[in-house]
Amino acid sequence: MLWALKSVVIDRMSIARVAAALAASWHTVNDAVLTAGRQLLIEDPTRFDGVKVIGVDEHCWRHTGKGSHYVTVVIDLTPVRAGIGPARLLDMVPGRSKAVFKTWLDAQTQGFREGIEVVAMDGFSGFKTATSEELPEAVAVMDPFHVVALAGDALDQARQRVQRETTGHRGRSGDPLYGARRTLRTGADLLTDPQDRKLTAVFAADEHVEVEASWRIYQKIVAAYRCPSKPMGKQILTEVIHSLRRGIPVKLVELKKLGRTLNRRAADILAYFDRPGTSNGPTEAVECRCRHSTAYADVWIMPTFSGCPW
Repeated sequence: MLWALKSVVIDRMSIARVAAALAASWHTVNDAVLTAGRQLLIEDPTRFDGVKVIGVDEHCWRHTGKGSHYVTVVIDLTPVRAGIGPARLLDMVPGRSKAVFKTWLDAQTQGFREGIEVVAMDGFSGFKTATSEELPEAVAVMDPFHVVALAGDALDQARQRVQRETTGHRGRSGDPLYGARRTLRTGADLLTDPQDRKLTAVFAADEHVEVEASWRIYQKIVAAYRCPSKPMGKQILTEVIHSLRRGIPVKLVELKKLGRTLNRRAADILAYFDRPGTSNGPTEAVECRCRHSTAYADVWIMPTFSGCPW
């Protein structure tokens, strides 16, 4: 039974492959894997002990069929922060909303809730609100990946808008902005000489000044997270957030939108620098394993954790 469970979860074998190796039926192996999963995970009375840092994220469990396609994934990041082991999957709950996460937190023991010190999350406000209401003493930390992604999206949108306004069409091969789309998202400290020359040529055009302004903000945010000194990185990002509060030209609609988001979540974003290592990266890694289970193991984890019929 344990070999079958390990083969599916760790070795990424399908239920069919495991069944063939054991000369057993698919349903027999699937039932055995579910039973082992329940014994080791759900029925383990100690799996919530010592949890101080959790990560929460949504995951697209399936793309077809009726009902919710998403689940809320809750991960124990305590071992990662302490440097003693990998992240652990705590639970998966159907749906993605404030109510889903709030209900899950409310169902846990008072001792568990009081022990949570940090919650790592993306930019979804529902997770933030649920955390504030159910874990008032915990610190919310917005994951660096998602902050950089927001800035990158603003840069892409500015490039696409300027492309349409200056050429009258979407990006095509041979268009300077379209040709620089990937280079624009490359960290300034990683640019090669040809890439640097390409950007210099793009920014030399007056009509591209709005793209350059968005690019500089993006690069400052990336530099803040890459800064070897956390206090200095925090100062850099604080200055960027403050610079986006007011005085942004009307044409820079992408930066104005980014500024509203960053200022609204400033405390959560800057909290990362006071708690280095608190990232939702391990949460994303566990979700990748969940995607494997969806594709190859006929969704065995989901029934184990939530009792869903699919």
